[in-house]
Amino acid sequence: MRKDSPLLQWLLPVVTGLVFFGLWYAVRAATGLQSWILPTPVEILEAAWREKARLLSAVGATALGAAAGFVLAAVLGLAMALVLGLSHSLRLSLYPWLLVLQMTPVIVLTPIIVLWAGPGMPGIVTITWLISFFPIVANTTQGLLSTDMNHVALFRMCNASRVQELWLLRVPAALPYYLAGLRIAATLAPIGAIFGEYMVGNASGGSGGLGFLVYSYNTQIKIPALFATALTSCLLGFVFVAAVSWLNWALLHHWHDSFERNDH
Repeated sequence: MRKDSPLLQWLLPVVTGLVFFGLWYAVRAATGLQSWILPTPVEILEAAWREKARLLSAVGATALGAAAGFVLAAVLGLAMALVLGLSHSLRLSLYPWLLVLQMTPVIVLTPIIVLWAGPGMPGIVTITWLISFFPIVANTTQGLLSTDMNHVALFRMCNASRVQELWLLRVPAALPYYLAGLRIAATLAPIGAIFGEYMVGNASGGSGGLGFLVYSYNTQIKIPALFATALTSCLLGFVFVAAVSWLNWALLHHWHDSFERNDH
């Protein structure tokens, strides 16, 4: 397997970013757009510094809702995948309805979520869970079904029970798939939390999550601050993905083929 040098892994994204920012400034200079239409990266950073107190308070609230919805999706997604992987009949019965739930726009379900779960944090967590749930179920179920059939045959030759086959063979084999689903959900959770704050969240005393700031800055036409909010949400997403990537490394790097190992 080809392994790129650490310097190259850092250098290429930096060069790409410099080219992108250069084009950004070129478009701004060529079109003469005002900062309230297309702020420059420096203006966005200046707005982020001016609004740092509100952004830090808001990102904490958003992180709480995103983390709660993500953990709920991780637990319930694994449980549902185990149900689907254990029974062919249940998989045929339930999986199409999971697809229906996934394909129903969350914005359509928002009034129902407010009615059932309530506004504020309960509604935000519910929306985050809905957005993050399906990738975990789909990936983990696929992993359970993709277990090496030679290993399955060996377990059955040894008269292993269905429960032993599930926990001792299929679940370890599906672990990389589960973690891949978590990585996808980690990118969606902050988005779901911000969308939930925008749609069903509330703010008292002028404080709230990033979704509230999006609404506030947009109505005040503070476009550089709006871009700063987007930058903050992106950084929050990186934190979630980094946490799942560390978990992936911790659980798999000793034995899984996706990591290069020195066999002694």
